[in-house]
Amino acid sequence: MTECPAPRAPWVDASLLPIQAITSHVEVGKPRASLALLLSSGQRKHSGSNNPSRATNMLFLLFAAAVSARIMDKLAAVPKGWEKVAAALPSDPITLRVALQQQQSRALEQAVLEMSTPGHPNYGMHMTRDEVRAYTAPSERATSAVTQWLREYGIEPSVDNDWISFTTTAGKAGGLLNTTFAWYRFEGGGGPKLRTLSYRVPDDVAAHIDLVQPTTRFGQLGAQKSTIFEMHRVESDDNINTVATKTTLSSSSLAAEAVECGTTITPACLKSFYNINYTASASPENKVAFASYLEEYARYTDLTTFQDRFLPQAKGQNFSVELVNGGLNDQASRSDSGEANLDLQYILGVSHPIPILEYSTAGRGPLVPTQDQPRAPGSNEPYLEWLTYMLAQPDSALPQTISTSYGEEEQSIPQEYALKTCNMFMQLGARGVSVIFASGDSGPGNSCVRNTDNVTYFEPTYPAGCPWVTSVGATTGTNPEKAVSFSSGGFSIFHPRPAYQEAAVAPYLASINSTYFPYFNRSGRGIPDVAALGQNFAVIDRGYLTLLSGTSASAPVFAGIVALLNAARRTQAKAPLGFLNPWLYNNTAAFNDISAGYGAGCYGNKDLRTMRVRWNATAGWDPVTGLGTPRFEKLLEAAAPGVPNA
Repeated sequence: MTECPAPRAPWVDASLLPIQAITSHVEVGKPRASLALLLSSGQRKHSGSNNPSRATNMLFLLFAAAVSARIMDKLAAVPKGWEKVAAALPSDPITLRVALQQQQSRALEQAVLEMSTPGHPNYGMHMTRDEVRAYTAPSERATSAVTQWLREYGIEPSVDNDWISFTTTAGKAGGLLNTTFAWYRFEGGGGPKLRTLSYRVPDDVAAHIDLVQPTTRFGQLGAQKSTIFEMHRVESDDNINTVATKTTLSSSSLAAEAVECGTTITPACLKSFYNINYTASASPENKVAFASYLEEYARYTDLTTFQDRFLPQAKGQNFSVELVNGGLNDQASRSDSGEANLDLQYILGVSHPIPILEYSTAGRGPLVPTQDQPRAPGSNEPYLEWLTYMLAQPDSALPQTISTSYGEEEQSIPQEYALKTCNMFMQLGARGVSVIFASGDSGPGNSCVRNTDNVTYFEPTYPAGCPWVTSVGATTGTNPEKAVSFSSGGFSIFHPRPAYQEAAVAPYLASINSTYFPYFNRSGRGIPDVAALGQNFAVIDRGYLTLLSGTSASAPVFAGIVALLNAARRTQAKAPLGFLNPWLYNNTAAFNDISAGYGAGCYGNKDLRTMRVRWNATAGWDPVTGLGTPRFEKLLEAAAPGVPNA
């Protein structure tokens, strides 16, 4: 058996002195002064010892080990709602990814803004995969330093441009990152996750690393519900026929169907209400996709039933499935499939006959663990798995539009992770992909308590807060159309407000009083960008008619519209829209301004119960409906001038 080479500098032996006893008195960036203090205190403490030099040397070694490692991330406590299930066994497997610092990340950001801003000479000049990888590549020195560090611990890494991945054990990973892993579980359900509360890396490699995850990432995508706000099954066949007849089968005009959008949403009423008459080509060069998680799978039989009852003109159109990270396409699953069916049926309902692709991504911890041995792979992180998969795809395989209806509290995400994944969404935009996310269904937030200090604070959502995605809020009703109370919005705690949004958001902030100022980041990226109807969507799920509400419904509707716009541009040999937001904020007249209704929340905060906390929909941009809802004929004219809406 070959022995692994010893690490370059062993970590502190906890049996000698807990590392916290030293690091709590050592300021990062001031090692010399701290060293002198430690040495002098060590000499005083052991002045009566027979071997003071040994004590001094021990303190020196402990200090050297402590300051040679940089704290990359540290949580003050186990996150709210989580509990420790069991200590990790040294042999528990864990897969980690190391993000290397990119040499030209700022240059790439500038390039993406230029190619996405109407009127710029580079507008529409998207990059190939290899061109993007040239921007995101780390230095050779960075790759060499990090791979050498891993090999010193007997770990053989896999390098893919700015990412290094490896599988090891919890014991070896703990030694590598100077931490201790354990199994944690969320009180709301789902399997446990193998995580830690902090981690460090040596100074000489820390300068080359953005993050190592999943380590401190306790986010709830792998266990939470999607952004569906409400799901109600219609039990009676009579009710099924009544709804179907009202909204589709017996209506003789689209105008009559549009009236029904106020009660039950169908594809026909959506297309009428938003004046969508354009029919795209079914060419395989046109593609729209949606991402599925949580073992949800769109069902072929439900699609057929939906087409029969609500979309007869689309009979025969199917969808394709790509499996990511061990994802499945389990058509016999007994689990809920409401989100996946909603995404599929309403992307189809709006964008038919454009080909549709579902990405089925695994990434959940073990479902039935034991206290003694929680089972692998509980270290999976679906966003990273999906994003690395997408960015590795050849240019011809990428869809032009992707809709995702999953999210979580932004504060539940380590900042380093939020920034890195946002950078990866930007890379998709660089390659001409429009990335669309539901904004969430909790208004200003749920408990509205900041995790870091337990003070009252609104809760923006992730990934909707990333300035490189388009976030979609929800509305209800048709006369008038107004903001729906569950629609999430607010201001990012991690991302500053981008320049493309400033002119739209600043008037809103100037118009409100200061009551809420202590509770949100006034310089943050505003959420959402746009909105669409999102209440009482008729969906066929597991053979039953189901009424679903949430920004989960709004996002695929808007994605379907963007897919049509991209298809129309293709008829004029134009590039796809790609990263949408600068274009959207340059075409505010193409949206119905929603100035009625509000997004309410913070019901779990006892200090705010008497305030009736809400973001109001107002003239112009607001943090409930963004710029408003689509006027398709105006969007089509802006995207593909001269293409008829017919």
